[in-house]
Amino acid sequence: MCGLAGIVGRVGEANRAALRRMTDAMAHRGPDGDSLWMGPADARGWGVMLGHRRLSILDLSTAASQPMVDPQRGDVAVLNGEIYNYLNIRGSLEAQGHTLWSTGDTAAMLRLLSLRGFDAVRELRGMFAIALWDPRRGELLLARDALGIKPLYFARNPDPAGEWSFAFASEVRALLRSGLLHKPRLRSSAVASVVWNGFTVAPETIVDGIESLLPGEMRVYAQDGIELQRKRYWTQAELPCSGSATDQDVSLALEDSVRRHLASDVPLGVFLSGGVDSSAVANVAKRVSRDPVHSFTLAFTEQERNEGDIARAVSKAIGTQHHEVVLRQEDFLDRLDEAVGSLDQPSFDGLNSFFMSQAVAQAGFKVALVGSGGDEMFGGYTSFRDLPAMAAWSRRLGFMPEGLRNMAARSFAAWKAPAEGPFPPQTRWAKLPTMVAARDDRLALYQCAYALFLPETHRRLLGTAADGLGNGYVGLPPEMVTVLREETAGRTDLAAIAALEQRLFLGERLLRDADSTSMAASIEMRLPLVDQQLLETVAAVPDDTRFHPVRSKAMLRRAGLRGLDPALFDRPKSGFELPFDHWLRGALGAEVDAVLTDRSLMASVGLSPQGVAELWQAYRSGAPGLYWTRIWCLYALAVWARRQGLSMELSS
Repeated sequence: MCGLAGIVGRVGEANRAALRRMTDAMAHRGPDGDSLWMGPADARGWGVMLGHRRLSILDLSTAASQPMVDPQRGDVAVLNGEIYNYLNIRGSLEAQGHTLWSTGDTAAMLRLLSLRGFDAVRELRGMFAIALWDPRRGELLLARDALGIKPLYFARNPDPAGEWSFAFASEVRALLRSGLLHKPRLRSSAVASVVWNGFTVAPETIVDGIESLLPGEMRVYAQDGIELQRKRYWTQAELPCSGSATDQDVSLALEDSVRRHLASDVPLGVFLSGGVDSSAVANVAKRVSRDPVHSFTLAFTEQERNEGDIARAVSKAIGTQHHEVVLRQEDFLDRLDEAVGSLDQPSFDGLNSFFMSQAVAQAGFKVALVGSGGDEMFGGYTSFRDLPAMAAWSRRLGFMPEGLRNMAARSFAAWKAPAEGPFPPQTRWAKLPTMVAARDDRLALYQCAYALFLPETHRRLLGTAADGLGNGYVGLPPEMVTVLREETAGRTDLAAIAALEQRLFLGERLLRDADSTSMAASIEMRLPLVDQQLLETVAAVPDDTRFHPVRSKAMLRRAGLRGLDPALFDRPKSGFELPFDHWLRGALGAEVDAVLTDRSLMASVGLSPQGVAELWQAYRSGAPGLYWTRIWCLYALAVWARRQGLSMELSS
């Protein structure tokens, strides 16, 4: 795992300095190596420039340094991530008579794409963002892995007479630091998305003019920066809608995924919360690994969120060498600025991964396996229970006149979630009228269910960021709406919800936050349950085996917890979260108050100062149905923007 950057433009000192600023901004992503490559210029003086920060994981020698040039064919590549099937690729190449100069994954990937062409990116299994220059064709490839684990951002120059055409990097902040963006500012639609979802959604980013490649997307550019090709080489629409895969198929696919994710030439650990997902990863890792398995748990003094005792019991049952890190409120406050600063874009999540990654790094490890992805794949969230029921209920009531149906929904919502004070409860029951109005539109139902706020509260909190939002807004960019409708078409309700969870909650929130917060500690975070071939196998399992009983993740338990006492996991589901609610009502509250009551700051980021202040006061007074995530989302947005010097207005 590393950081990559590049510029297509005039080959000269000005762009070289901009590229250096980008790689310097990503020093945390790659403390083990730092290099630039400047390609030959064309008749206009334009060419491709690549930069890389290296975190050495496979082949620790200089033979694996990047930007990597194929010594025989001249192709040049930078890679962020890991190619997990690199040994298979290497073996195939060697059988054809090719000799590689490095034992790592980048050389195998580079030679494969050099020989087979850019479309061979489909053959790569892993988490990756790639930039590859082919000097024979004079073309540059940008590509992102199928499930969107590794990010890749780019910006185009709006000035056709400028000295560069476009630039790209592993982080939004690196592009900001390049100095190429003349007057960056916040994107109003992305601010609205953060307040709706708690995070931005691709292809938009929080910065106007910076975009994200979509998962499974590849783009090809000429040396002058003209886009030659843009396509999705893999989407969830390719997943089977039905099939006959069995428990045995899933068990074998899970073991294969974990085994490949264990490949490392440096020490490796496992994040273990004690839940089903992380325990399954740790249990399979112990079964297939030839080395001792080290597990890490983040524990708290606040017992309502503390899973330290549970994780210790699971570790003992599996046989891992266990490390427990206790995070106290005062420790959190001492490092709050650093933790929030680790986020590449505003998010209400991710800080748990920051503190865990810091602990793993301090223990001398460079790689950590995590259990993210199990809920999305095997139906662990309440959405798998609630949304199909809501869609079915809406279909059954379709005979009722719309006005009568909406009136009944409003009355029932008022009974289940009565409003007290200036804000009604921001709960699913309170959202019932909006969800009923969505009828059986699964995407609208999903987005309404997950929205941090009721639609009317969302509008009330937005200031200038509300400009341009049309009727029927559901917190997503139009391009993502199109993608999601294509990927869920023809699927059962449960399979469609799994696709939405995979693409949004996991892909746009958990993966992005985990990447930036773990890399802040120079830790490579790997996710064996977020694996393309494992997902393809699981998608071929009939619904009544894959998802039932709903929310139990019974199939993952059978595949991953073999040999462990089921009683270890017979307890209510709890996420891996910091005890924010307790802390916000304690010492952390003063810091949040100073931000949320700063009227000029709120207005500058496109929020309503009055609406935000009233929401904060309602939370502090204990208003029902107003959870900490709603407060932290607004705080994270404002602090991130202030830290980057960005507002809704053009920066100076």
